[in-house]
Amino acid sequence: MTLIEHLSLLTLWDWCAAALIIVAWYGIGSLIDHSGSKRPSVTVLMSEHRRTWMKVFVERSPRLFDSQILSSLRQSTSFFASTCLLAMGGVLALIGNTDPLSGVALEVTDMPVPVVVWQLKLGLVVLFLANAFLKFVWANRVFGYCAVVMAAVPNDPKDPVAFPRAAQAAELNIRAAVNFNRGLRAMYFSLAALAWLLGSVALIIATVVAVWIVWTREFASIPRSILLNEKI
Repeated sequence: MTLIEHLSLLTLWDWCAAALIIVAWYGIGSLIDHSGSKRPSVTVLMSEHRRTWMKVFVERSPRLFDSQILSSLRQSTSFFASTCLLAMGGVLALIGNTDPLSGVALEVTDMPVPVVVWQLKLGLVVLFLANAFLKFVWANRVFGYCAVVMAAVPNDPKDPVAFPRAAQAAELNIRAAVNFNRGLRAMYFSLAALAWLLGSVALIIATVVAVWIVWTREFASIPRSILLNEKI
C-alpha cells in the first residue's frame, strides 16, 4: 500500500482529533510565550526574575552559588533529554511490533484494526517526543552559552562591560528556559497523544486535559500567585 492509502485508513474523526492536538499544542505555547503584561504567564514572570538574577550576579562575590544554580539547570535538561530518548526507543520498538496492541484491541472491540493504523497513531507520539528531545538538547546548549558569558562578566561592578554582558547572559538564560519549557509541553502532549490508541474521542478528551493542565500551571497556579506577590 502507498502512503496515501495508509493515511486513508484513518477516519475523519481521527484527522480532526490529530489536527486538534497539534493546534492546541501550538496555540497554548504561543499564549504562554507571548502573554501580555495584564496576565503574564509563569514563564514570562520568571524571565524578569532571571534578568534580576544577572543584575545581582554582577555584584555578588564569590559567584559559586550562581554556578551551582546553572549546573542544576543544565542537569535538568540532560535528564529530560535522556528520558525522551528512552521513551522514543520504547515507542519505536512498539511500532515495530504492534502485536501486543492488537491483542488488547481484540479484547475491547471485535473490529480488527490494521497494523498501519497503530503505527500512524504511535508516530504522532514519536513526533512530540522528538520535538521535546530537540528542545531539551538546545536548551542545554544555550545554558552552556550562558555559562560562558557569565564567566566573562568582570568582577568589578564599575567596569562598563559588566552589566551589558550580564544582560546578555540573562537573555541567553531566558532563551534556554523557554526551550526547556517547550520541551516539557511537548512531553505533556506526547502523553495525550497516546490516548489516540483508544480512539479519536479519547484523543480529543486527552488534548483538552493536557491544555487545561498546562494552562493552569502557567496562569492559575500557586507558584504564579507567589511570583505576583511582590511583598514577599
